[in-house]
Amino acid sequence: MRALSVLAPIRSILISVALLLLGNGLINTLLALRGTAEGISTPFLGLIMSSYFAGFICGSWAGRHLIRRMRHIRTFAFCAAICASAALLHLVFIDPWVWVLLRFVYGLAYITLITVIESWLNSQSAASERGRIFAIYMAINLGALALAQQILRIGSTEGAVLFVVVTVLICWALLPITLTSKPEPVVPERAWANLRELARHTPLPIVTALLSGLAMGAFWGMAPVYVVKLGFDNAGVAMVMSLTIIGGAVFQIPVGRFSDRHDRARVLNWILVLAAVSAAAMPFASYPPALMALFFVWGGLAFTLYPLAVAQLVDQLPPEEIISGSAAMLMLHGAGCAIAPVLAGTLMGVLGNHALPGYIALTLVGLAGYTLYRRRHVSDLTTGAAHFEPLMQAGPESLDMAFSEFEPEEEPARAPA
Repeated sequence: MRALSVLAPIRSILISVALLLLGNGLINTLLALRGTAEGISTPFLGLIMSSYFAGFICGSWAGRHLIRRMRHIRTFAFCAAICASAALLHLVFIDPWVWVLLRFVYGLAYITLITVIESWLNSQSAASERGRIFAIYMAINLGALALAQQILRIGSTEGAVLFVVVTVLICWALLPITLTSKPEPVVPERAWANLRELARHTPLPIVTALLSGLAMGAFWGMAPVYVVKLGFDNAGVAMVMSLTIIGGAVFQIPVGRFSDRHDRARVLNWILVLAAVSAAAMPFASYPPALMALFFVWGGLAFTLYPLAVAQLVDQLPPEEIISGSAAMLMLHGAGCAIAPVLAGTLMGVLGNHALPGYIALTLVGLAGYTLYRRRHVSDLTTGAAHFEPLMQAGPESLDMAFSEFEPEEEPARAPA
């Protein structure tokens, strides 16, 4: 009953976010597969995928100004129309440079939609409830992304059906949130931490956020291309992507709780080494089940890197700086994701398909080496002060839910009965 009472005020918002994430998870994989079928070069596909993350970063800043001007519901409708239109326009203009522009615009509008949803979730819950709401939100996030990959099975990537499905899902996401009677929240001002100061006082979390973005961005942008070039059909690609995301969901809590009880930097070091080994083994996987198992294990390990970095940051910052510092980390992670597909795509074009897992493995090995250096030569790393929270690259507003324990509790404004 307690769980139901927590969910009641936010039910329509959660339905909207589930539909939105289904559409977004599908279009991200679909475009990589359709671009390959259209003969777009692997380096250019990397540029197309990078432009989405570039829009994501810009939208994290610009979206807040748009919400203040138009309020939440009108902003959501405006940006959903942009995302739905962009999805269909990929069919109208089969041109790589047009796709670069469309992905940038889509990324900018999409993160604004996420900002609307997350700020609304924050406004509808007391500080004591935000931890549970954040856990539910992350579960929906991962579940929708995994399920979205299976929608690839209903049609050919070379036809129009899957693009229409993406558009319908994004349009349906409009229905619950525009029908809600809940009051629109106010978006608070957010102070952004000084990156130079953060890098000086907490270099390990900063470097981990950036380099984990370089690894994860390569996966999100180029893994479908890698798998299809190995000879997998749509169902096989869907299974590999879903298993990787499911691995990320399964490993988060046990790895996180283990890191809460042990030296977090040491745990991070071992996770990096094991993830690098999993990636390096992919070119030698002779059978599809073996490759799928490696992606599952790699996803379970790699998806914990960013939240481990945030937990390490929280260990070392005073409470009043945690939200701004974590928001800066989110932007650094996004910057890594934006660069990664271009780097990985270029390497795949020059060195061949297996350059993708090689690139990911080398990135993780480099980060493991830096982590080991910090552990061996720096004595002021704080351990165990914070609790690990499963995190995905979402919007800055999700940080308020994740770290609500550091805020004074206050009752939210509720809609009149």
